[in-house]
Amino acid sequence: MLRIRGTIGDLPVDLTLELDDGDWARLGSQLQPAPMADAPAAAVAPVKQRDDLWQSAQDLLRNAGQLSGLELLDQLEGLAGDASAAKRLLVRLRHSPKVNVASGGDTPLYSWISD
Repeated sequence: MLRIRGTIGDLPVDLTLELDDGDWARLGSQLQPAPMADAPAAAVAPVKQRDDLWQSAQDLLRNAGQLSGLELLDQLEGLAGDASAAKRLLVRLRHSPKVNVASGGDTPLYSWISD
């Protein structure tokens, strides 16, 4: 038995559903997450795009050698297309073992550590 209580607008709702074992099994099967093999290619694309963006961010700093935090954030924003994605990349770079972050006055200096 499943009881649903609440309101719809100003109307009170008190609904009781009686389900047998077969009903519960069908309901449960509908609630199972789809296996990844059945996931559409569009669901995988954002992950690939994030990986490509992360690689591009690393390449940007590697090629520059060293950038101030403000310069790096500005270039990452151009790369990522928006400020929030650029900030996420900057934080990820800050915590990367391939990047050294040093105090540089008003803004930190990000340096690529040679491979």
